[in-house]
Amino acid sequence: MHVVLVEPEIPANTGNIARLCVAVGATLHLVRPLGFFLSDPRLRRAGLDYWQYLQLKVHDSFADFLAAEEPKGMYFLETGGRKLYSQVSYQPGDYLIFGSETKGLGGELLQAYPERVVTLPQRDVRSLNLANTVAIVVYEAWRQLGFAGAKNLP
Repeated sequence: MHVVLVEPEIPANTGNIARLCVAVGATLHLVRPLGFFLSDPRLRRAGLDYWQYLQLKVHDSFADFLAAEEPKGMYFLETGGRKLYSQVSYQPGDYLIFGSETKGLGGELLQAYPERVVTLPQRDVRSLNLANTVAIVVYEAWRQLGFAGAKNLP
């Protein structure tokens, strides 16, 4: 599984997502520009001591990401998507793509892949915290994949 953050802005969110990726065995992709430096102490603190285990790839643009990864299965998480995240049949190697905390994903990107835009249901808020959204979707995908590689299943 792959988690892609397009232009993330808040280092603590990205650090938490990095730790989540280690926990589920996902690769984290960061698409520039980033709202922080990779050496930011807030990023490092949120990821705790898991950085050495993280599979991290940094891309200069979304076009560079597409060229480098050649992703087959992609799902774009955005408020207002026409399909719920839980209605997707996730496959090994899928890319879960999330936008920045303040801008989300760009309109042109969403228009290019309209059948791949999914959302989370919510009430009375504009959006959820990015790290929370990523955790919800990643765990649903991992659940569907039988929690592959988990060490502490009952």
